[in-house]
Amino acid sequence: MAEASQVSIVIPAFNEGGVIAEVVRDLRATAAWHQIVVVDDGSTDGTAAQAEAAGAIVVTQPYNKGNGAAVKAGIRAATGEYLLIVDGDGQHKPSDALRLVALLGRYDLVVGARSSATQAGPVRRIGNALLNWLAGYLAGRTIPDLTSGFRGARLSYLRELIFLLPNGFSTPTTTTMAFIKAGHSVHFEPIEARQRTGTSKIRLSSDGVKFLIILLRVITIYSPMKIFLPVASVSFAIGVAYAAWTIATQMHIANSSVLLIMFGVVVFLVGLVSEQISAQRFDGRK
Repeated sequence: MAEASQVSIVIPAFNEGGVIAEVVRDLRATAAWHQIVVVDDGSTDGTAAQAEAAGAIVVTQPYNKGNGAAVKAGIRAATGEYLLIVDGDGQHKPSDALRLVALLGRYDLVVGARSSATQAGPVRRIGNALLNWLAGYLAGRTIPDLTSGFRGARLSYLRELIFLLPNGFSTPTTTTMAFIKAGHSVHFEPIEARQRTGTSKIRLSSDGVKFLIILLRVITIYSPMKIFLPVASVSFAIGVAYAAWTIATQMHIANSSVLLIMFGVVVFLVGLVSEQISAQRFDGRK
């Protein structure tokens, strides 16, 4: 079990000047944390000054690089044994921060899993549910909240994976999938998120596609056959079925059947090679 004195809190913030001071003060009043680091991601509304006045260590980005880049800056600046990432918009309760930290040590990554009722809007909830389902299939376990930014982990493990983290809004997706596929212990702790201050900077229409690409990217790094095998199997099965139908009805095998079968075989072989490369890469990191 981790203690607050071992935990660095990192708060990525972009134009959260209206609420960031309250977030920092509430966290400081909750426990004696090792440090609270606010990464000001090129804000133009005085976020850095407000955070510093509230007692946080401020890391300032010269321009807006993205939520993921801010998290990475916080990871580099942190000095605690564990790291807790908290959004700067006021939606995470300080009491929940203590609950997540209490589980660190037993688990390598603890994610604050929001109930569907506290996630913004029906369209966002449907999109998140689809991403959670796909991620669960690819990871081989149930994932109740893939995109929650409220999470704690052992700092050394995050630094091992920092090369995977994108600069945009898919850092939670990447860390969740990478920790699971790397064999770390991951726990999803139910939380109730508060109404955020301001408006969300994530857009489902554009960022949803990015989240999907990140899912596929992480899985192909850690477990390529999760992607290659279904594609190869479907192509091979359709090719064989079509060949059987053309033999029965036309007494010949169509070229398209041969192409589908060969495509399935090639995809399977590429997946097999990718699986071996993946295994050698991570065997070498042990």
